[in-house]
Amino acid sequence: MVSEPLAYEIRLARDARDLKASQRLRYEVFVEELGGDGQLVDHAGRLEIDEFDAVYDHLVLIDPSRNPDDFDHVVGAYRLLPSDRAEHFGRYYCDSEYDLTALRRSGRKLLELGRSCVHPEHRGGAAMLMLWNGLADYVLANGIEILFGVASFHGTDAAALRMPLAWLHHHHLAPEALRVRALADHFQPMDLVPEAELDRRQAMAEMPNLIKAYLRLGGFVGEGAFIDTPFNTTDVLLLMDTKAMSDKHREFYTRRAEVKP
Repeated sequence: MVSEPLAYEIRLARDARDLKASQRLRYEVFVEELGGDGQLVDHAGRLEIDEFDAVYDHLVLIDPSRNPDDFDHVVGAYRLLPSDRAEHFGRYYCDSEYDLTALRRSGRKLLELGRSCVHPEHRGGAAMLMLWNGLADYVLANGIEILFGVASFHGTDAAALRMPLAWLHHHHLAPEALRVRALADHFQPMDLVPEAELDRRQAMAEMPNLIKAYLRLGGFVGEGAFIDTPFNTTDVLLLMDTKAMSDKHREFYTRRAEVKP
């Protein structure tokens, strides 16, 4: 963890160096740290790559003390795909894990989020807040109404994750009109613990921080988890309807808009 506050820069990737640095960070987190893999992962170059990189916007958090020529200046990243661009491309990343029919039928402006990560040395401080601030600006600027994307538990043993998965199913299942469902061939039921036997403290202790952050903003989950063996994760699909945000969080987004020059 960094010991002194940094003057981070948050912005969209501008060039090939930014993108490569983002892919390098993703490799360090998703491949080296979490044991993931993929068809286009470049192990020799230590880059986590897939076919969606060319169509996403890449929100990057820059450490100004690092040299862009070394491709290590990106210390936080998020991928963003608005629905109009996804329609032109033909699909979302999440289409490979969930049936998104309910979202497409909503007629709302969607934003798919993915590959959220922060360098280990920058966790626990301002980095994630900066990423959320950058995301808030993007949502406001593009008139986004629904945010969604998969978030992951490490490992593929659903039984070991039964408490947090069941908590999500019983307390945070998306409304029927927006309830996407994990694809049948990898579908993992989440109601692994009866509601009466849930332990909130255990569920929250075992819940990834990113998922807890979405829940605090009023997020929901789709039906069923998806077992992603290549990435060594159990995924849930998170949704957030910006119109259904609590007053507190709507105020946060509004405040972000008002302070922009």
